[in-house]
Amino acid sequence: MAMRIDHDAMVLVADGRKILLFRNKGDGDFPHLETEVVKEQDNPADRDQASDAPGRAFNSVGSHRSAMEQTDFHDLEESRFAAEAADMLKRRALANEYQKLIVVAPPTALGEMRKHYHKEVQSRLAGEIAKDLSNHPVPEIERIISES
Repeated sequence: MAMRIDHDAMVLVADGRKILLFRNKGDGDFPHLETEVVKEQDNPADRDQASDAPGRAFNSVGSHRSAMEQTDFHDLEESRFAAEAADMLKRRALANEYQKLIVVAPPTALGEMRKHYHKEVQSRLAGEIAKDLSNHPVPEIERIISES
């Protein structure tokens, strides 16, 4: 059974670095997604780029390294970005800006967002698709959701 995108439903397409928020101006049979929000996260600088000495990853003296140097900043940023996306959905749900919501994101980002869903977001969730469509053209996103 194909997923319907009801008229006026919101569709969030995210990938951990990019959020696209659409509203369906068409109907369930002929969706027409219009962009409402585009938000892109810059990738955090790698350690080599952040260092003041070219090619040096560690500025510490001796062999001891702090736990901070083991942190994957890309993962941290993606987790924070997923929480930010869930917060935006919560604010819009509490403001009654949508009744139905479809969330499309890669499995990792989707799992991270689920941790932060507010009960109002959960109650309006019409479907989730575990795919990365953030770099697809809108007609392709409409087709893939409708076929899911």
